[in-house]
Amino acid sequence: VQLQASGGGLVQPGGSLRLSCAASGSVGRLNTMGWYRQAPGKQRELVALFTTGVNIKYADSVKGRFTISRDAVKNTVYLQMNSLRPDDTAVFYCYAYNGYTSRTYWGQGTLVTVSS
Repeated sequence: VQLQASGGGLVQPGGSLRLSCAASGSVGRLNTMGWYRQAPGKQRELVALFTTGVNIKYADSVKGRFTISRDAVKNTVYLQMNSLRPDDTAVFYCYAYNGYTSRTYWGQGTLVTVSS
C-alpha cells in the first residue's frame, strides 16, 4: 500500500485548507485510514480517523473545525480544515492500517503552516 498526501501549504489564521490522501496498491482490506500530525518539538498525534469502516474519531482540539471524508471509488481520504490556528502548524501524515495483517502504513507528510 502506498499513501500519497497532498494539499499542505501556508495559510493565515482563520483560513482553510483541504488535504488529500490517495491510497494505491492492496487497499481492499484497509479498515482504518486518516490523519496524524506532528508539530515541531512534539510527538505525533491523531487528528482524525475512519475506524473499522464507518466510525470517525477526532482529536478534541479539532472537533468542529476539521472534517474527514472519503471517496471510496478513488481510494482517497480528505481532511477539510477550517478556522485554522497557529497551533495547527504541523506536518500532517496520512495513515492507514490493515486489520487483517496488522500492518501500518504512513504517507510522506505534508506541511501545514498557519501564520500571518
